[in-house]
Amino acid sequence: MRLAFIGMALVAAVLTACDSGEVPSPTEREQATQRPATTAVANLVNLRGDGLVAGAEAFYFAAGRSEVEGAAALALGQATGRGSNDECGAGLVDFTDFPGGLALHFQNDRLVGWNWRLPQDGDVRSKGTIQLSSGEVQLGSTHALTQQSSGFAKLPASTLGEEFTLGRAIGGFFDGGTVSMLYAGTQCFFR
Repeated sequence: MRLAFIGMALVAAVLTACDSGEVPSPTEREQATQRPATTAVANLVNLRGDGLVAGAEAFYFAAGRSEVEGAAALALGQATGRGSNDECGAGLVDFTDFPGGLALHFQNDRLVGWNWRLPQDGDVRSKGTIQLSSGEVQLGSTHALTQQSSGFAKLPASTLGEEFTLGRAIGGFFDGGTVSMLYAGTQCFFR
């Protein structure tokens, strides 16, 4: 038994001595690949049909306003405006606008929806990236590409323009043949 232990110790010593120091260990490789991803995630907002992910934090509809606004501000930059509309069909809706054309919608200080539109003249540029989490369709996507996306359905009776849905939770509008707006959750559209 003692000889087996000594033999194993010698094998371990020989293997350790063979390390050139130039090839990173599996742990070092994993840590190296995670660092850039963590940095990239910090300035990213992924929009989903049930909420959003801002930085490394996920928020479902009903999440608290201060937490959602704080994470969005870290990812995109400080809010550029706030307002409310008490004439919405759903009742009073509060809005917080962020750089990059993103508006977050709140009722009773809870996240209830989001709306992302193409930037307009005078908008503040975002320090981060906003994207639809599915990755297929984004603002500016062509009509043809969007129609090929999973869950695409045209809303022919819309009074607001050329409107479509992507599955059951996300909607959008075309303007000039490209996607000009995407939305999910509670909206304040007057139909």
